[in-house]
Amino acid sequence: MKPFSAIALILFALSIFSVAAQETQSWEMDALSKIIPGTVQGLVDYDPATGTATGTNGVYIKYGNTTLTADTASVNQKSGEAVADGHVRIESADQLWVGDHIRYNFKTHQMQSEQFRTGKWPVFAGGTDLTGNSSNQVYYANHSFVTTDDTVDPEFKVRASRIKIVPGKYVEMWNAVLYAEGVPVFYFPYYKRNLGPRANNLTFSPGYRSTYGGFLLNTYNWFAGTNADGKIHVDYREKRGLGVGPDVNLHLGDWGQFGLKYYYLNDQKPNTSTNAFPQFGSMNENRQILNFTWQARPATNLNLKALVNYDSDPLVLHDFREGSYADNPQPNTFVEANKYWDNWSLDALTTPRINNYFDQVERLPDVRLTGFRQQVLDTPVYYDSQSSAGWYRQYNSYADIYTNGFYQHTNGYYANSAARADTYHQFTLPWTFFHWLNVTPRVGGRLTYYSEQNFTNGAAGGAVYREVFNTGVGTSFKASQLWAGATNNFLQVDGLRHIIEPSANYVFVPDPSTPPAKLPQFDGEQPSLLELPVTFPDYNNIDSIDTQNVIRFGLRNTLQTKRDGELDKLVDWNLQLDWRLNPKSNQENLDDLYSAFAFKPRTWLTAESQTRYNFDGGLNMSFQQLTFAPNDRWSYGLGYWYLRGGNWGNSTWTENNLITSTFFVRVGDNWGGRVTQNYNIVTQRLQDQMFTIYRDLRSWTSALTFRVANNSGSSADVTVAVVFSLKASPSIPLGEDVANRYTLVGE
Repeated sequence: MKPFSAIALILFALSIFSVAAQETQSWEMDALSKIIPGTVQGLVDYDPATGTATGTNGVYIKYGNTTLTADTASVNQKSGEAVADGHVRIESADQLWVGDHIRYNFKTHQMQSEQFRTGKWPVFAGGTDLTGNSSNQVYYANHSFVTTDDTVDPEFKVRASRIKIVPGKYVEMWNAVLYAEGVPVFYFPYYKRNLGPRANNLTFSPGYRSTYGGFLLNTYNWFAGTNADGKIHVDYREKRGLGVGPDVNLHLGDWGQFGLKYYYLNDQKPNTSTNAFPQFGSMNENRQILNFTWQARPATNLNLKALVNYDSDPLVLHDFREGSYADNPQPNTFVEANKYWDNWSLDALTTPRINNYFDQVERLPDVRLTGFRQQVLDTPVYYDSQSSAGWYRQYNSYADIYTNGFYQHTNGYYANSAARADTYHQFTLPWTFFHWLNVTPRVGGRLTYYSEQNFTNGAAGGAVYREVFNTGVGTSFKASQLWAGATNNFLQVDGLRHIIEPSANYVFVPDPSTPPAKLPQFDGEQPSLLELPVTFPDYNNIDSIDTQNVIRFGLRNTLQTKRDGELDKLVDWNLQLDWRLNPKSNQENLDDLYSAFAFKPRTWLTAESQTRYNFDGGLNMSFQQLTFAPNDRWSYGLGYWYLRGGNWGNSTWTENNLITSTFFVRVGDNWGGRVTQNYNIVTQRLQDQMFTIYRDLRSWTSALTFRVANNSGSSADVTVAVVFSLKASPSIPLGEDVANRYTLVGE
């Protein structure tokens, strides 16, 4: 067969298939009363000679994925042409069209209407003289409007003399005027808006703050298709000046997700907040924040990540991004690549020092190979490992300086650099006795090499080898008891199951060949309010490994019940205690008793508690939280936070004694309020108060917030702020004001 003939045959076959596919779309026409019982009895008459069907007193027509309902309608099933009158509704491809008289072609999607309304949440439109283009489904109308207010008489709308609608994509308008409750407030010679949540919009927040004066924070949110979006910030603060900057997000499929945020402020009073932070000294007026993120998965089990955080000074986040500062006052910068296999993972990490005013350890780079626990051949023995190598540089304001064989503390920033190679290997032998008792002995060893260390002050330390041996055994079991008939209406109990899980883990580490005091602390032990792991490799502070002879006891109790047909926890209590058989000079035989307790007596009431209790010194830490959420109308949370000052655990702590409370109430469908207060018992002052009133304005949402921050070392900081945004494109995502309340005061 000739090539041309083969191609012609294929095209002919495809055309036959296309025609057949179109013919498979069937017509469905009936009285609306048969579709919606209880409506007026309708009548449908069909003329086989002309292929025309006519309906009265409520008609329902469906062809493909398009549905039409009207008081009366006629349709020619051969041409697809339909004429409908009275309460006409056409639904096609998630787009809704409404009018009193519409001419519509089901096959070409061509439409004509004297008056119409159309929409797909969150954008709606209406107007007169609608005509449709059958080739590309583009519709034109005159004297029309666009709104995000789904009501008959929208309060906020953009009205134009001419409009172009591409269903599901966008609308374009010419000679457009923005109306607010009937009052024209802005003119657009040309206006375009996406038909969807990814539509360009503007949010703004006026207000007053003691440290800012009057301010107006403006954010323009833009979207470019599905691959790019971002924000443009233009902020003015009376006492501080003009702040500007863009946010750009790129969504590039296999190439990953890119994010770039930059903010610049020529600060007229850069040293306003330094009274509370004298260690940071004087600030420059040119203040900047730069954040870059990238995350990609170009291949199976390969993850790439990058994060760059540059701040021109240590307090710029504190002054202008308070929520980010509260989460992390020293943001990280790193580039990381992870590759995973069934039993292994390879990780490469680099952490360059971008901000030169904080303590930091640079890893240039740090490469780690991890062997997950895996069976050794067909034996009952299991093996796991962790090996790493890298070059490290440690910056410390009180740097570890090597003197007379030990590291001493010296004021000022110094950098200690060295290469380190570390490898750890462990074998375990899990056994189960009596079908319930789990016993897992283990033995492991670690070898670490440190190259000659160099200091910026000229000091040097020689190369060091360190060997560490560890062994131990873990035991645990789980027991449960079921009381299917146990019920209690007050506690919403429908059956009870008690699960108890005791455990004991013995760890023995003899003296390492080189003590931690003679090693650089690139991965030293960091302060922690929770108990650090005692087993390897969970304990990953490589440079702080020291002798151990300890038994960690654990006990977990869980009470489960059924609520609304689903399993729920009535009580969950976890206890942990370390018994040091050979404590060091600065340690006691019994470490802190750690308790994590949760009690849920009702589905809407939860009590949570975390404590660390020292048998000699009393309570070291206490966190208590009580949450009431009986319905979606109101909720209340009461918390207590205590931290004993002084030396305990693995660090020196500053005393904290704080009571927190949060109350939320919704009044009707349009009003709401939230009150958050933090009371510092140590200084006997309300440390932070925030009062917010929410108002639903149909098309818009608003929040009026009054805040007083009374922090130690500075005068009271008073803020009054209002946040306005379109309901269809909220400036604060749902629930974000709870997780990050600083968004309400213009962060």
